Amino acid sequence: MGHRTRLTGWLVPSIIESMKLGIRTPSLSKSISARTRGRVTRIVKRTLIPGYGRKGMGWLRDPRRAAYHKVYRKTTIRFGDLFK
Repeated sequence: MGHRTRLTGWLVPSIIESMKLGIRTPSLSKSISARTRGRVTRIVKRTLIPGYGRKGMGWLRDPRRAAYHKVYRKTTIRFGDLFK
């Protein structure tokens, strides 16, 4: 699951060690997809699957993935936030 790093000697999961830091790369196609197709998919899933889209469900369903996304969101920034 994890391995020792040369610098620290601590056992670190390899997925977190290779995580991106800094500015997230903007993608026009992913942005359009999230606003159109993704919106329809979320509406359908919300009506069919109980608990879908509720806060905290990611931690119950897949804790490792939820932890990765939490760290990723804290260590990176949106490209648009540079100009605010």
